[in-house]
Formats: sequence, C-alpha cells, structure tokens
Amino acid sequence: MPTPSDPTTGLDQVLDALAQRFGNRFSVNETVRQQHAHTLTWTANEPPDAVVYPQSTQEVAEIVRLCAGARVPVIPFGAGTSLEGHVNAPLGGVCIDMSQMKRIVAIHAEDLDCVVEAGVTRKELNEALRHSGLFFPIDPGADASLGGMVSTRASGTNAVRYGTMKENVLALTVVTASGEIMRTGSRAKKSSAGYDLTRLFVGAEGTLGVVTEVTLKLYGLPEAIVGGVCPFPSVQAACDATILTIQSGIPVARIELLDETAVRAVNLHSKLGLTETPMLLVEFHGTDAGAREQAERFGEIAAELGGGPFTFAARPEERTKLWQARHDAYWAGFTLRPGAKGLATDVCVPISRLAECVTQTQADLAASGLIGPIIGHVGDGNFHVNLLLDMADSDEVARAEGFLERLVARGLAMDGTCTGEHGIGQAKIKHMAHEHDASALAAMRALKSALDPRKIMNPGKMID
Repeated sequence: MPTPSDPTTGLDQVLDALAQRFGNRFSVNETVRQQHAHTLTWTANEPPDAVVYPQSTQEVAEIVRLCAGARVPVIPFGAGTSLEGHVNAPLGGVCIDMSQMKRIVAIHAEDLDCVVEAGVTRKELNEALRHSGLFFPIDPGADASLGGMVSTRASGTNAVRYGTMKENVLALTVVTASGEIMRTGSRAKKSSAGYDLTRLFVGAEGTLGVVTEVTLKLYGLPEAIVGGVCPFPSVQAACDATILTIQSGIPVARIELLDETAVRAVNLHSKLGLTETPMLLVEFHGTDAGAREQAERFGEIAAELGGGPFTFAARPEERTKLWQARHDAYWAGFTLRPGAKGLATDVCVPISRLAECVTQTQADLAASGLIGPIIGHVGDGNFHVNLLLDMADSDEVARAEGFLERLVARGLAMDGTCTGEHGIGQAKIKHMAHEHDASALAAMRALKSALDPRKIMNPGKMID
C-alpha cells in the first residue's frame, strides 16, 4: 500500500489503495463520478477520477494524507446544491462525499448550540431539534449539507434577522491539506484567543481544508409566526418599503422580493394566483401580539408607499405553501420557457442602492432580449437573476455572457459584491480581481500557499 510520505506514489496507486481500504464506499463508476461534478450552471461537467464515502473525521484524514503524498487533488462534496461549479474536478482527483457523516454529535439546549458532522443537512438538523424548542434558521432553499453551507458561507431567506453562516458558526473540525485534524474555536460565545481560524474556513469553498464537524448557534422557536404577501406598483416602492421597515426597527424575519416575471413563474408552477406585479413576501417572529403588531406596522408602511393590501397567511400550511413556492422559484422559471437551460447568478449591494440595481438589471434584460426572473433577499441587498437560455443559440449565449458581465460591474460600481451567497467557485473566479485589490489577492494567495502548499485542495476555485 502506498504511503503519504512516498512522493512518487501515482494516481493509480492512490485509487488502488482507496479501493482496498474503503471497499463498496469507493467508486470509479462513470455515472457516479459525473453526478459528483454536477453543476446547475453552464460550467462544463468535470468529474473526479473517483468518489469515496468516509464515515468519520479520521477516515477523511486518511484519504487526504494518501492524496497529499501523491499530489492528487481533493474535492469535498456535500449535497451538490452549489451553483458556481464548486464541486467540479478540473484537474481530476478524489471527490470526498460527506453524505455518510450524519451524526448529530451533541445538542446543548441550555447553551443554544449543537455539534454536527458535515454531512447532516439543515432539514435533518431541524427535524432532530423538533422536540427541543430550538431551530437552526439559515435557509438557503435547497436542503444543503451543513458542511457545504459552511464552505460557501451560505445565507438565505432568514438572513435579515438571523444572519448568515458567518455569524452562526462557533467552531469547526477541519482536515488540513496535510491530513492533520485541526479544531478551530470553541463553544464559548466569544473569544479573544488568537487568529479567528473558524472564519477563515467559513466561505473558503474547500480550498483550504475539508470541514468534517461544525458547532452551530441555535435559536428558540418563536411563539408565533405571522407572514404573508404584499404587492407593490414598482420594484422601487417595494425596496423603499423594505428600507423603511428595517430603519423603523421592526425585526422582520424574512422579506423577499419577487419581480413581476418571478411572480408569473411561481403562479404557473405552484398555482398561487398572486397578482403579477412586484411582490414582497414577509414573515415576522415573536409573541402572538408582538408578531401581529410588527405585521400591522409593515402593512402601514407598505400602504404609505402605494403597496398593498398586505394579505396575511393565517394558517401554518398557507405559509408553508408560500415559502415552498419561493424556494422552488428556480424550478418555477422553467414554466416560462420549457426546455431552456437555467443559469442562476447573484450580486449584493447596499440596500439603499438595491432598487436602482434591480431596475437597471430589468432594463438590461429587456434590452438584451433575455428572460430572467428576479428574486431578492431585499433585507440585505442580495438578489438573484435566473436566466433561461437556449444553449444552442450562440447569439443568445453571447448576449447572456455580456449581461452577466454588466450585472457584476453594476453591483461593484454600487459598492457591492459579485456574489452575496452563491460563492466564487469556477464561474466567478475572473471577478475576484475586479472586487479585490492586488494586496488583498496577494494575502489570499499567501494563505492558500501556507495552508495548501501542494495545491491539492479543490484546485481551480476561488483564486487563480
């Protein structure tokens, strides 16, 4: 069996060693490999040479040590729901599928935290928490793995109140590029001890190490949840209502924008019957009286800006249907153009510039002859465009490429970012030099070189 210390160990020997060690938890099947490079963008599928399914941190460390000795790339894989080519293997290598690492190690209800293995999904965690009176609020829509959510610094519909993964990860267990096991942080709510290594790995997209265990903040389930829908005459009015709601100190839990094209799509897909005009979906958490008071105050603000009526979703099943329709918005888009290829992208700007950015983007779509429903996490200035394309039409593809370049340029010109929550992966790597100055990029490359000198950790992602 080849050893990590043998620099002459080749890929074939590494694969043979993994096959012997992991048996039926190792695969070189072509279909399996292609599934593990699956991407929802137009980035080409680039499968790994093999897929292995560890069941513990120690097994992940074994795999990485073996790969490190032969300079074989390592690509971590959670649930495969990322959108920017994060799980592709442009240089081949070994995909480490975390889906069999499903242990919920500990739930500390009194401290409002838990420890889970990286393969646990957000829905599985909340199911395990169901009888504790607690929940984990970060909700990117897809039932993503928590390790993957850490690696992409995931966000979602609840971010306006509960923050993103960056604010909700207390500590990590990480297998480094040399195969060592590192623990960052603790369960303490704050610390001044040393560099913040936890935040270094949150959003690193697997380029610095493999996250195997996560310590997360939890929250008490609200006594009452009040939500509903509110139409507006324009995107500007909807965004202005959002800003005024937040500036008024109303603790809105969710506030999501759908433009008229997105409303048309979710109506067709989820049979909602909403008025096809810009729409806010909102939700308030608290006591029964408090949540209703917040909702009523929002309704007053909306009316002042020409919106309304604000329609309450009175029953839990109505709210569930509404938010499920929002989460299905990507798939709903295909009802507008059956057979099209979907390409979802996002930018994020200060909320004071959101209406301007969205309306300019709508005008750009129209001028480019493209169909692209817009969905926005307007409470934090983040919005998504889901382009629907005929990939066989080279002219349309060229127009889409131009649109994407202009969208990022527009966001950056408004003091924003090229991605609020999708991440960089392969698809947005070219924009890093536009968003970060040379010194910042040099610092990132220095960190990468220090922690991954052999450049085996998810190569081809994040930075050149």
